[in-house]
Amino acid sequence: MKCPACASTDNKVLDSRSADDDKSIKRRRECLHCGKRFTTYEVIDTVPISVVKKDGSREFFDSHKLHGGLLKACQKRPVDTQAIVDSIERELESSLRTEISSGELGEMVMERLRTTDEVAYVRFASVYREFKDAATFMQELLAILPEEGRASLQQAVGKREKKTKA
Repeated sequence: MKCPACASTDNKVLDSRSADDDKSIKRRRECLHCGKRFTTYEVIDTVPISVVKKDGSREFFDSHKLHGGLLKACQKRPVDTQAIVDSIERELESSLRTEISSGELGEMVMERLRTTDEVAYVRFASVYREFKDAATFMQELLAILPEEGRASLQQAVGKREKKTKA
C-alpha cells in the first residue's frame, strides 16, 4: 500500500475494524518513512452478475431495483423485504454465476414470498406473470391454497357463476 504523502510502500497497520456490515475491513496505517497516518479499506473483489432480460438485453444486477419491486408487492404487509433481497444476493454470489435470466430471478423472489406471505406473493406474481384476467389470477390462488381452502373457493366461485348466469 503506497503512502498518499510520500509514495513509500513501507507502512504498518495500527488498527483493523469491520466496516459496512462486515462487507469490508477498515485499516488505519502509518507510513514508516514519513510518519503520515492514513486509512484504507479492504473489500472482497466480486464479479458483477448480469441479468438477461426477456428481450435478450443485459443489465447488471441491482439489489436496489429488486428491493423496490418487493416493496410494492409487500406494501402494508409484515414482510422483511431486505432479508429477501439479502438472501437472493447471497445465493447469487455463492453460485459463482455471472449471468441469470430475469425469469430465474423472478422465480427466486416468488419462491421466498410464497413461504413468507401469500398476499405479497400473489401481488408479485400478478405483475411478474402478467395476469391477463381474473381466471389466471384464480388459478394462481388455487395453486397456493391448501386442499380444504381450494374446495371452498371453488364452491364460492361456482355459486357466483350460477348467480351471474341467472
